[in-house]
Amino acid sequence: MAVHVPLTREANREAAELMLSTKNLLKPSFGGPVATPGKDIVWGIYYMTTILEPEPKAEDRILTFADKTDAGYAYQIKKIGLRQWIRVRMPDGEILTTSIGRVIVNDHLPKSLPYLNKLLAKKELANIVRDNIEESGFEETAKLLDDLKELGFKAITQSGYSWGMSYLPDIIEKPALIEEGDRRVREVEDYFAQGLLTQNERHEAIIKIWTEVKDEVSELSKKSLPPENPAFTMIDSGARGQWGQFTQMVGMKGLVSNPSGEIIELPVKSSFKEGMGVLEFFISSHGTRKGLSDTALKTANAGYLTRRLVDVAQDVVIKKEDCGDGEGVVLTRAESEEIGEPLLVRILGRVVLSDIVMPGGRKVIVSAGELVTEDAIRTLEGAKKDLEEAHVRSVMTCRLRRGICQKCYGYDLAYNRLVKLGTAVGIIAAQSIGEPGTQLTMRTFHTGGVAGKDITQGLPRVEELFEARNPKRKAVMTEVSGRISIERASREVVQADTGKKIVDTRSGQKIVRVSHVGVDEVKVVGGRGSKVKIDDGAKVKAGDVLIETKDGEKILSEVSGIASVVRSAVTIVYESQKEREHIIPPGYTLYVKDGDEVAAGDALTDGSIDLQLLFKHQGQEAVQRYVSKEIQYIYASQGQKLNNKHVEIIVRQMFSRVKVLDPKDTELLPGEIVERANWLDANEAAENKGGVPAEIEPLFLGVTKVSLSTESWLSAASFQETARVLINAAVTGKVDRLEGLKENVIIGRLIPAGTGYADTEEPFMNMSGLHGTSADRKREEEKDVELASELSQGGAPAEAGGAEVVVEGEPDAASTAEEQGNEETPEA
Repeated sequence: MAVHVPLTREANREAAELMLSTKNLLKPSFGGPVATPGKDIVWGIYYMTTILEPEPKAEDRILTFADKTDAGYAYQIKKIGLRQWIRVRMPDGEILTTSIGRVIVNDHLPKSLPYLNKLLAKKELANIVRDNIEESGFEETAKLLDDLKELGFKAITQSGYSWGMSYLPDIIEKPALIEEGDRRVREVEDYFAQGLLTQNERHEAIIKIWTEVKDEVSELSKKSLPPENPAFTMIDSGARGQWGQFTQMVGMKGLVSNPSGEIIELPVKSSFKEGMGVLEFFISSHGTRKGLSDTALKTANAGYLTRRLVDVAQDVVIKKEDCGDGEGVVLTRAESEEIGEPLLVRILGRVVLSDIVMPGGRKVIVSAGELVTEDAIRTLEGAKKDLEEAHVRSVMTCRLRRGICQKCYGYDLAYNRLVKLGTAVGIIAAQSIGEPGTQLTMRTFHTGGVAGKDITQGLPRVEELFEARNPKRKAVMTEVSGRISIERASREVVQADTGKKIVDTRSGQKIVRVSHVGVDEVKVVGGRGSKVKIDDGAKVKAGDVLIETKDGEKILSEVSGIASVVRSAVTIVYESQKEREHIIPPGYTLYVKDGDEVAAGDALTDGSIDLQLLFKHQGQEAVQRYVSKEIQYIYASQGQKLNNKHVEIIVRQMFSRVKVLDPKDTELLPGEIVERANWLDANEAAENKGGVPAEIEPLFLGVTKVSLSTESWLSAASFQETARVLINAAVTGKVDRLEGLKENVIIGRLIPAGTGYADTEEPFMNMSGLHGTSADRKREEEKDVELASELSQGGAPAEAGGAEVVVEGEPDAASTAEEQGNEETPEA
C-alpha cells in the first residue's frame, strides 16, 4: 500500500487533521462507524457481561453491596465471581441486580450512556461506538475504543477460553437423519425408474431432501453446544465464525457445487471432525477450488471497476452552496422495501423539497429546504405509522453545469454533517462503490441446469449496469403502448410483420400481442389530365373526392386522415389499429395478463431491462430510477451497505454527454459528442450574439465511453487508448483547461479540490500561517510561468494545431505550454 511522507508544513497539517485514523472513524460509503471492536475484544467483553445462572427473583437472597466500590473490593478479594448475580446500589440510588463484570464494563463506557445491564456482543458494541460519535465526537470515541480494546484483551486472557477438538460435540441423532434421507432418495429413484418423474424433477427432489436433512442437522448442531462452551461464545458474540461453518465442523458439509455451479446430488454426509471419505473429499474440493480461484480473479475485476468509476467521476467536486433546484426525486417506502433498505435510512442527511409531516398527524418534523438530521429520524421512528414517501434533493437533478452543490448532496457521510465546498465527492462515490466489489459474488447462478434461468448477479451485474451493456438475460419489452392479449402458440407461428413461419417444437409457449394505434398511408395517383380536388395538408374523411379524372370519374378516399399532394398524386396518412407480437421464450415469467394496458418501454416478463430501450421510450428519469434500484439491490442482498447518493453521482455522469445534431450558430461540430456543460456554454455564447442554439440528442453512455469522451485530453489519455486520444487531440488542436483532478496531478499542480480548492470563503481546512495570501501565490505562479518561458526560449516557432494546456487565470501560461509542446527536439 501507499506510504505517505508529508514533508511540507501544509502536508504535515493535512496528515494530522485529515488523514489521521482517529479523524476517520466513519465509513464514507454509508456513514456508519468503520472502527468498531472485533475478534478478541468482542469475545472478552462478551465473557465479562455473560451470567450463566438464571436471573434471581426479587424475593431471592443474594449478595448486596452499598455501592460499586464495595462490589469491586469484594471481587478483588475473591468473595464474588466476575459473572455472578449480585445487587448493587447505583449512584442514583437505584438497586440493580447485575454482575461485577457488567459493572466494570459500564465503568469503561461513556457517562452519557445509561447503565447497560445486558449481554454485550459485537452488534451492541458497534451501536455504542456509533452513538458516542454522535454524542461526543471523534476524539472521545477514539479514547473509548482504546479503553474497550484494553478491557477486552485483558478479560479474554483471564477467561482461559481457547479452541480445541474437545469443544466440538458429536451429534447423536445424525445417523438416523442420514438413514432417513437415504430412504427418501431411494423412493425418488424408484419413482423415476417407473417413469413417474422426469430427470429434472428427480434431481430437484433429491436436492430438496438433502437440503432438509442439512437444515435439521444445523438445528441439532446449535442445540448441542452449552452456553459456556468456548465455540458457542465465539460464534454467539460475533467474534469469529458463523453457525454454518460450525455445522460443517460437527454436523455435515451437505450439498456442494460442481465447477459450472450446478449442485451435485451426492451430499457430503461427513463433518470435518469425523473426516471425509475419498469420494466426498473429491466432490468437496471442486467447489473449494472454484471459490479460491474466483476470489483471486474477482480482486482484479473489482479494482478495474473502481478505476473506471474514478475516471468518470473524478471532476465531480462540491462547487456551490445552492443551485436552486426544485425538481429532486421522490423516495417511496415501497421501493425502499424492494431494495431492502428502510426509507428513513435513505433520507438521512438529505435536504427535503417539501415538508415531512408526522405520519398520522399534522406536526411538521422537517421543513422544506432543511436537512434530515438524526433527531428527525428518531422522531419519525417513534411515529405510530410509517412514512410513505419523501421528496428530497438529489445530485441527479442538480442544476450546476460543472460539479454539484451542497444542498443537492447533503451530508458528508465521513463526518455526518453538511458537505464542505471543495469536497471531491466523485472520488468518494467511486471508491465507495468499488471497495465492497471484492465481497460481491462473481458467479452466474445456475438453478439445477434449468435452461433460461441463469441470472447475472454480483460484480458482473454491477459492471453490466454501469457500462450500459446489453444484459445477459433480457426481459421482453414492448416498444408500443396498448392493450395486451395472450394466447398459446400453435406448432406453427406466422410473424405478423415479416410473414415468416416459425415451427415451434415446444408446446405451451406463449405469444403476447400488444394492440396499438399505428400510422399507415394510402397513395392515390390520378392519370394525365386529372384534377386534384383537395389542398395539401387538408383533413379528409372517408368518401371525400380526392381526384377527378379527365373522363369525369371521381376517385374517393377510403380512409379518414391528412392529405399531402404532389402533382397529381395524393397520399393520405391515417391512424389504424395494429398489433405488435412478442414470442415469450420458455423459462420466462409473464408480468402481464389479458386486457392489461402497457406503456412503451414496460417489461412484459422477468429478466434484466435493456437500458437503451428504456431510455428511448421512458426517458432519463426511468433509467436513473432503475439503475439506482438495481445497484442498491445487489449490494443490499450481499450484506454490503452503500448510500444511494454515491450511485446517483455515477448515474449523473452517465447522462452528462450529448450528441450535436445541428450546430446552428454555435462553434460545435455536427455529430460531435460533447459534455452537456460545453453545449450549454456554446448555446449561451451563440444566444448572446443573437444566434440560434444548437440542436442535440441527449445520450446515455457507459462509464468507459464517458471517460474517453471527456473534454480533458490529459485525463482521457491517462485512462485508456492513449495513442488514439493523443492523436485525436493533436489533430483537432484540443485545449485542456485543467478543471479536473487527474489532469492537474499529471502536470504537477495542486488538485482543485479539498485543501487545494480556492473558490471558497470558508477553507476546507485551517491553513492560516502556512500559505501566503492569494496575491503571494499569484506572484509565485507568475514566477513559475516566467521561468518556463525562459527555458523554452530558442525553440522553433509554434506551429498551428497541436493539443494545448490552458492554466485558468494565467494568460501567459497557455502560450508557454503551447511553445513547450511544439518545440522541436534537437538532433543528437
